Amino acid sequence: MLKRTISSARFLNTTALLGWTCARCRSQLLPPLSRPIQTLIRARAQRAAARRHASTTTPSATIPKMGRSKPRSRRTAIVLLASAGGGILAMLAAAGEDVKNGYEALERTGRVAAALVLCINDTLNEREKIQDDEEKERLLSACHKRCALRTLKVLEQNGGIFIKLGQHLSAMNYLLPPEWTTTFIPLQDKCPVSSFESIEEMFRTDTGGELWDYFSEFSPEPIGAASLAQVHLATIKETGQKVAVKVQHPSLEQFSKLDMSLTSFTFSTLKRFFPEYDLEWLSSEIEVSLPKELDFRCEAENARRTKEYFSRIPELPLVIPDVIWAQKRILVMKCETGKRLDDLAYMDAEGIDRDEVSATLARIFNEMIFGDGAPLHCDPHGGNIAIRKNASRGLGRPNFDLILYDHGLYRDIPTDLRRSYAKMWLAIIDGDMERTKKYVGEVAGVGEDKFQLFASAITGRDWSVVSSSIMKPKDPSEQKSMSTALQEGLLVDLVQMLGQVPRIILLILKTNDLTRSLDENLQTRQGPVRQFLILARYCMRTVFREQLDEIRAHGSLCWPPNAIRVLAAWLGFLRVEMQLRAFEMWVGLRRLLGLRRIEFV
Repeated sequence: MLKRTISSARFLNTTALLGWTCARCRSQLLPPLSRPIQTLIRARAQRAAARRHASTTTPSATIPKMGRSKPRSRRTAIVLLASAGGGILAMLAAAGEDVKNGYEALERTGRVAAALVLCINDTLNEREKIQDDEEKERLLSACHKRCALRTLKVLEQNGGIFIKLGQHLSAMNYLLPPEWTTTFIPLQDKCPVSSFESIEEMFRTDTGGELWDYFSEFSPEPIGAASLAQVHLATIKETGQKVAVKVQHPSLEQFSKLDMSLTSFTFSTLKRFFPEYDLEWLSSEIEVSLPKELDFRCEAENARRTKEYFSRIPELPLVIPDVIWAQKRILVMKCETGKRLDDLAYMDAEGIDRDEVSATLARIFNEMIFGDGAPLHCDPHGGNIAIRKNASRGLGRPNFDLILYDHGLYRDIPTDLRRSYAKMWLAIIDGDMERTKKYVGEVAGVGEDKFQLFASAITGRDWSVVSSSIMKPKDPSEQKSMSTALQEGLLVDLVQMLGQVPRIILLILKTNDLTRSLDENLQTRQGPVRQFLILARYCMRTVFREQLDEIRAHGSLCWPPNAIRVLAAWLGFLRVEMQLRAFEMWVGLRRLLGLRRIEFV
């Protein structure tokens, strides 16, 4: 077990001195445990400086610089090294008692600190260069790509929580430059696999028995691996039932506290050097949600709640695997398998209509957001949803099942927030910007100066589209316009705004992003119209229920004045319902006639 390296008092004194002492004195002040990290950081920084110096001596890199750029770069490197060294000591001192393997902890920390130093120094150096706008954009894009690739390597090497973080960042295309989000896409499918021997040992530790005491068969190779866990097929010895066993990566418990400290340190350091890009809210959310995701007993309870809730809506073809038993790091479920949602060839071969899959996804997740007492699944990425053919439901019903996995990250939306959120979306769909401004304030606490930015973030559309007609199909020019706006300073406002909104809104934003991405991958013919009509239908249902509660507060619903108000509220809901029905009939007719994409003007 790694012991604490220095006392709290010595740590504070040491880090205070690091800011101004020379390199020789710093090396004497730092305890032995941190010297390998300093050496690693210094060596990588020197190699990076050598590459930059070599590039500036070539004819192709004759970019003029500010006169004092080199001294400033050296001062920046000193500050970065001091910050990294101090942060390393703090994290190791805080997490040391919980880490069994000191050398590996040192390695993990060193990777993060070294990449952080290089990325910050690289970015600051690019900012100091003088060039025209076009050259500046090219150089910054190249810098983003270099930093993203360095970070990707660290995320892959450290694994676990870091891959989870990278997966989340890859979906934040409304917030991060495309060089970052596209670089992190491979993390969606590139997850670590724990050895079968480590799984056996964990089972023995957690249950007090042997794996083979409970299972007659257990596949050594997992059928799927995620950032926090992997799934094996098995057979229960007593009953002969085929099951899926989800097991947590054994190393996660060993390093989870250290990794969360590293994540928090990274974002706080980035905020120090780039205060306009405050992403500390992201690490704060991880600190709250991750412990729940690492406890599979919470996941089992979420799965049971969701299954019970949707059992009352049989027309939605949602399958939640039955939970047989659960412990903190082991979850045994009924085996429910299917194909990935991006397997378009499978759906086409089985006669599964992708438009209907898209509409069903919209209904399921809108039910989770707007249903009374519904639990919200906040991690619906492509690896957590599967589809399979099911022709047994009969005419007029979907001929497929959607299987939802991974119920670790859930939230419950308060009733008042859900109702304001519904009214906000209705205002956006109607193009009523005054109402949008009002309900954006109620939902996210965003003022008049930034409500347009929030509306663009939550819809994933340019403000010019939101303010005119949100149902227009997205075209490449709109995406380019949004990217240009972010590069011209809008990104700073967006980051600062997201740091102020409630955490539940951040998770709803994440769910919106992921479901939007799933829908785009389906390459449907219908455009965005049906999606927004389905959304409007659930929003109107929420508003209708609120109106009924308000009417009941004034007496019986059968009292004539109240009955008139009920009728008016019901007609408002019926209007949206009939619009959706008419549009879906039109979609079905076009499909029968063999027409392709539906455009909306």
